[in-house]
Amino acid sequence: MKTWVKLFILMYLSVLFFGSFFAIGALSTGVMERTFPVISDIEVFLYYFFAGAIGGSLRHLYLFCVHYVKDELDNNRVWIMYIFYPIFATGTAIVAVTIIDSGILSIQFTEYDNTPYAPISVAFFVGFGFNRFIHKLNEVSKDLFVTNNK
Repeated sequence: MKTWVKLFILMYLSVLFFGSFFAIGALSTGVMERTFPVISDIEVFLYYFFAGAIGGSLRHLYLFCVHYVKDELDNNRVWIMYIFYPIFATGTAIVAVTIIDSGILSIQFTEYDNTPYAPISVAFFVGFGFNRFIHKLNEVSKDLFVTNNK
């Protein structure tokens, strides 16, 4: 992998990681809502989105550093994983929390001062374990939508 690609990936993941913290701060202080009033309708989903982004970018920053130190960044196709998996993790985190909230997946959240800390935490874990969650989702969907070939 070329040096400029490595630098781009490192900068991209870092901006996504730290920018998501900044965005959550802007959400929680109301700055984002004052700037974009329509955000109040989707605010809780944005928390899940950015928590998934933090989880996904953290995992891939970690993987990138591990592979860099071991000098294992020689496959030019791997850059796609570092760019797109954290993006996929954001939407997947929202879907995961929605599935749980709907009751399809049974996890009960404890309310703490009427804040969504538990769902945000799940969104982070889904972002961090994006690959594992997708594999589990695939298994569940196979069981849920069994086709009878007889």
